[in-house]
Amino acid sequence: MASYLCGIDIGGTFTDCVLIDEAGQAVTAKAPSTPRDFGAGLIAAMGVAAAKLGIGLDELCRSIALLAHGTTVGTNTVIQKRGAKIGLITTRGHEDVIHIMRGSRGLSGRDVRLVVHFPESRKPDPIVPKSLIRGVSERVDCFGNVVVALNEAEAAAAIEGLLAAGVEALAICFLWSFKAPAHECRVKEMVEARAPGLFVTCSHELVPKWGEYERTTAVALNAYIGPATTSYLARVERDLAALGYREPLQIAQCAGGTISVRKAIEAPLLTLDSGPVAGIAGSRHVGALMGYRNIITTDMGGTSFDVGVIHDGEPVFSHRSLVNQYEYFLPKVDIQTIGSGGGSKVWIDPVTRALKVGPESAGAEPGPACYGRGGTAATVTDADLLVGYLDPDTFAGGTLRLDRAKAEAAVAAVAVEIGMSVPDCARGIGTIAEFQMADLIRKVTVQKGLDPRDFVLFAFGGAGPVHAGVFARELGIAEVIVPQRETAATWCAFGAASADILHLFEHVDIQSEPFDIARINARLADLRARASQSLAEDGIVTERQRFQFALDMRHRGQINEVEVPIAGDALSAGSVAPLRRHFYEVYERLYGRGASFAGARLEIVTLRCRAGAATPKPLLVASERLEAEVLSEAHRPSRPVLWPGATQPRASAIYDGARLRAGNRLSGPAIVETATTTVVVHAGQRLLVDAFGNFELAIAPRVAPGDR
Repeated sequence: MASYLCGIDIGGTFTDCVLIDEAGQAVTAKAPSTPRDFGAGLIAAMGVAAAKLGIGLDELCRSIALLAHGTTVGTNTVIQKRGAKIGLITTRGHEDVIHIMRGSRGLSGRDVRLVVHFPESRKPDPIVPKSLIRGVSERVDCFGNVVVALNEAEAAAAIEGLLAAGVEALAICFLWSFKAPAHECRVKEMVEARAPGLFVTCSHELVPKWGEYERTTAVALNAYIGPATTSYLARVERDLAALGYREPLQIAQCAGGTISVRKAIEAPLLTLDSGPVAGIAGSRHVGALMGYRNIITTDMGGTSFDVGVIHDGEPVFSHRSLVNQYEYFLPKVDIQTIGSGGGSKVWIDPVTRALKVGPESAGAEPGPACYGRGGTAATVTDADLLVGYLDPDTFAGGTLRLDRAKAEAAVAAVAVEIGMSVPDCARGIGTIAEFQMADLIRKVTVQKGLDPRDFVLFAFGGAGPVHAGVFARELGIAEVIVPQRETAATWCAFGAASADILHLFEHVDIQSEPFDIARINARLADLRARASQSLAEDGIVTERQRFQFALDMRHRGQINEVEVPIAGDALSAGSVAPLRRHFYEVYERLYGRGASFAGARLEIVTLRCRAGAATPKPLLVASERLEAEVLSEAHRPSRPVLWPGATQPRASAIYDGARLRAGNRLSGPAIVETATTTVVVHAGQRLLVDAFGNFELAIAPRVAPGDR
């Protein structure tokens, strides 16, 4: 019986499944996402994949050696504001922390118009209302000393009151509890004794870090999404087991890699953004095979456009996360997202009368107007169809025939409002979306001291390869990779299948120079022991366990921290000078040359251990023979395309991407179609099918008007 790696990713529009056999051959499948029960879409996508293999779903499940799943249930719960009714128990006198927020009024990362026009700004709807927050007398100081003992009578009264109010989950967050967690542990014991089975989360377990507001936010969010996420994961695990899957289920997590379903149920906050992060894992794996160490990843699906960065072979991390205006501290691969996908709705700003694209999406139900499922709003997909990028008969492998008349009617309703022709409006919609994408890429590169011209760009997702040729050109990027042909449309699922197991452990121990080396090494040893135990609980034997250590450092008296890796698993006296040099190098790359002060004392804030184990990887085999000749069967009938800058549609070459062979070269303007995505090759651009079967798009530099 064949053995498969299986990756599954649930998006806002489609659920993707990728199966990779022992020879490295991939089978991809898509099914519409099912927001009412995401598990149904997951099983449906696996069923489509099984049908492609000619076997039953139960036989497929018995043949899977590893199944890794990227889930958006938690993310959607926050976005749609459908989380649990939660209660918060905290230190008396600090009940309003989550409502006060930071001085930014929760506007970090928001539309600059809301920041500048202060009267128009507002805080988000509270995750937990004041009526469901209880303060309890207790106090631990910043050194971990108990100053005020826990008042258990007050704690019991708080628990009883919240249960009587009908809370569905509880968050517990005391001041400095990560230094001395006994009070949180005791309250959790009391809750479990009074209400067995209630979802309870403690801040010292989830985010053992300084930052009272951020820690409170994290634990509240974890409780908010806990019941929905955990019930979903438990149901999926049960359904897969009933179908014959016998291996441990792995869940993609925001820090990269995967965690066990057990850990994901304990800390569902780790699953936020896990789908896009899995796409970075797949890009890193394939990029390493191709010899690329600097990669910009771009994922354009039906709902959103996600961007990540791999610099010098490692994903760029962020230690500050933002969800629905709430900030919290949690190490994660830095993914930036805007609502600019194939299903993004087009609208007219009522004040400026300007054409806008997104962030609202038509989603999977009803979808773009051209899907013919009842949607009437114009979307990016409708515009792509009208300009000729998409073939209505072969879209999604011919499983969904696009209705051009409905797309034209939807775009016409927008065009008439601003006095444009339908073709010009359709072309303008695509251009606006592409420039929004270019701006987001600048945010994650230029604003962090990275030059996008030093990177290769990976374009994936169903709609990404349609638009990558434009936003890459705007950034001066010379090469775009559409990885693994039709697998590009299911790339996050591929990435989940290729991700390693990863657990993160942290300990806050703020100390200034000169550092106490023995104290640091004792903390690192403790982190390693905890990490090793967690991996062992997942069935990872000692020989497979891998550990990496790092320190978060900053100038003494400042708040901007930089992660500095440690060579090995301990520090020595000779390690301090290299740590300082690395700190200054990264600090000035992030904040500008001359921003650091070499004479200042440094502080260590957080010690971190990344513990993991390698999993089987998709096998990509380079073709031994490259063929320059494009076979006649790779040609499809030409069709008119309205290219940028043209006044009339032009009959353009169309190719069947599945029939192109390694070594084939094409020149634009042309379009390459696969069953699940379309690659648009603009004039002056060239496409090569490389030895691994990737599409490599060479981008001509943008010519300024004065240079023509």
